[in-house]
Amino acid sequence: MKKNCSTTTNDPQFLLLGDSHAGAIGRAAKEAGVPFVGGPMGAGREFTAPFVDWDAKKLTFRSSYADEMYQSFLEELNASSLLDVKLPLLCTFGFALHFYATSENWQIYREADHTLSPSFLESQLFHDLVCAMAQGALDFYRSLIEKDIDVTAVLPPQKIPETSEPNVFRAAQSVLIAEANRMGLKTLDVRQGTVGRDGLQLDDYSQENDPIHGNVAFGQVLLDVFASQRTPDHVTA
Repeated sequence: MKKNCSTTTNDPQFLLLGDSHAGAIGRAAKEAGVPFVGGPMGAGREFTAPFVDWDAKKLTFRSSYADEMYQSFLEELNASSLLDVKLPLLCTFGFALHFYATSENWQIYREADHTLSPSFLESQLFHDLVCAMAQGALDFYRSLIEKDIDVTAVLPPQKIPETSEPNVFRAAQSVLIAEANRMGLKTLDVRQGTVGRDGLQLDDYSQENDPIHGNVAFGQVLLDVFASQRTPDHVTA
């Protein structure tokens, strides 16, 4: 069985499922002594197209690695299904915005001057394209909400690699936030206080020498805000 980043505990405070962005949350929780189960289960691009199947009450991840990790989390919780888990669920699936914003994805939509017009980025076409790219994650969250599972999705660090378009990153983020609001999905948004005037992640909250990930300090901010949104008997960092 692959090793996950869960803390060994009989009283976990939340279940963490996600891509590599979940790593900063897990590391922060460990350093703060917040007990939890879960951790990263693959790369962000693996959780955009459909990535799970439901069979009655049973959830199966299509990636064998992700499913192995998921089953190990359930085992730690003595649960046979996600429906049996009575903890809040914190997820980073589907918000790998740098992936959607990859420059090559948008070549055919450029103007004569090679830019993407603001009207295109605000259009229904762009909205639909982003939703299609994130279909697997959006369907995953909808299914959890329909099953009354307490889930919160995490917005990513505001770090944009050279291979991605900043304006697409931000526009795609607005689309996903709108879709989250539409379906009643809670989101964890800590942009205020962790970004500079340019809207980009401050160095204090960035993993050093890493183009996309936040650091432990960023994970701690996420935990603090998550805790503040919950009742006192939940996460306390």
